[in-house]
Amino acid sequence: MNQADCAGLEGWLIEAGLSGTQETEILAGLCERLTGLGMPVARAMVIVDTLHPVYEGRLFRWRRDRREAESTEYGRSDADEQATARWRDSVFYHLLQAGRSHLRQRLTEPAGHEFPHYAELRADGMTDYLAIVKPFAAAGTIGEMDCVYQSWATDDPDGFRDADIAALVRLTPTLSLAVKSVSLARVAETLVETYLGRDAGRRVLSGRISRGVADRIDAVLWFSDLQGYTRITEAIEPEAIIPLLNAYSEAAITAITAVGGDVLKLMGDGILAIFPAGAGPAERAAACRAALAAAGDTWRRIAAVNAERAADGLPVTGMYLGLHIGEMFYGNIGSAERLDFTVVGPAVNEVSRIAAMCRSVDQPVLVSSAFREAAGDAAGRLVSVGRYALRGVGAPQHLFTLDRGP
Repeated sequence: MNQADCAGLEGWLIEAGLSGTQETEILAGLCERLTGLGMPVARAMVIVDTLHPVYEGRLFRWRRDRREAESTEYGRSDADEQATARWRDSVFYHLLQAGRSHLRQRLTEPAGHEFPHYAELRADGMTDYLAIVKPFAAAGTIGEMDCVYQSWATDDPDGFRDADIAALVRLTPTLSLAVKSVSLARVAETLVETYLGRDAGRRVLSGRISRGVADRIDAVLWFSDLQGYTRITEAIEPEAIIPLLNAYSEAAITAITAVGGDVLKLMGDGILAIFPAGAGPAERAAACRAALAAAGDTWRRIAAVNAERAADGLPVTGMYLGLHIGEMFYGNIGSAERLDFTVVGPAVNEVSRIAAMCRSVDQPVLVSSAFREAAGDAAGRLVSVGRYALRGVGAPQHLFTLDRGP
């Protein structure tokens, strides 16, 4: 490879990063171009940490015999002692600790330090290996995304040429920048969907971030909270509150999102979610069925949570749920400095009042007459519990509960 070849690859990497090409395609495209230029690359790997509630980072791997790259998400090493030990015994950790940018090891020769990965490479016929780290400056670090790691291997009997090593080291900053650019877009998507909900997050990323910009929508509203939450939290140690909330929130949120609902707010033990309904009777009925399906799934999941917690001697609880359907505004509300993407309107106030009535009528779920009218065939599962005055709502409301069968 000559200087012009390297410059061409750098230009291609820049364009790939700017166009949002996926990391697997970037890695595969670069490896194919390198082999086309005569570099004997047999394996390549790129690793980048991320900002995600579950995963610590993503690994992208290319092998010449497969021709396309694969991606893998890996869990948090700080919660896994074996993963931590593997990391501290890796080439990359050694480079970071030593303040070095790269390490080359001819696998046909004795190693100064025999890293565990070398045995695997030799077993697969690799003859030469290059590991590279590209740390970010502090201003460019996002959470744990502070470095891009690369490794390159060949099975050529003569290994890499010195010119090959120089080219790979030269391409490192541009490849790292392209991977970081694409990964940051994914981080942004993860963050807004995690904290705002899937639909709200997508709307924000599409540019709907101006204060006062809101859509008028029809949706089923879900408002739930935990039975006896105050009593339970007063009786347990403070550090036990978060695990309790996480266990029961996981049950409800998983059930809601599984049928297309969007969780907009977590308020202590309370959950506000919507199931977009549309204006037509069939769409409204489908949204009501989805909410009822989520309710049934949540109760099943809570039963499993309760069985597990009871076996561990931990307090258990249940869920109160209010369901309503109506028109509302969906968008940005707040100040110039702090916005919330949420729903507002009389229907939102009413669903919270309906949920609060569950305690008074001793029912785990209450739904409005508007919900029952919109539910179509599912209305047959709803039975009346009478008319009740709701605080802050003008006229008494006819409420229904779900007949959950024998």
